[in-house]
Amino acid sequence: MENSTALQKLLELLREDLKFYSPMIKEVALDMVKEGFTKYPVFVAHQHQVKLGEPILLREDYARDFSIHASTLEELVEKKLVLQEREQEFIHNFKNPKEQMCILLITAAGAHFIYVPYLKQA
Repeated sequence: MENSTALQKLLELLREDLKFYSPMIKEVALDMVKEGFTKYPVFVAHQHQVKLGEPILLREDYARDFSIHASTLEELVEKKLVLQEREQEFIHNFKNPKEQMCILLITAAGAHFIYVPYLKQA
């Protein structure tokens, strides 16, 4: 139960950071797709050092709780974070990157994929 509570607290912190980061993440996701880099942009949210993707938003620079790295499904398969036999399932479940960001939340307890709609621009 304690792990569930800790995860809920992390998700709340992440939710606040993603509200702030949303326009920047959307711009990067759309550029990645437009430039043909990937059809499946994945953004890695973490509080510690990770060797995955390219850093795009560092928590120290924005006084936030999470840093964000830009990655791709292809990199996740290459690094065996998504098993090759599960790649088609991932693609099938992937949400439209123009509408939602795919977040890979990495915590001390494990990793979780979540989809978060971008904030609507006023």
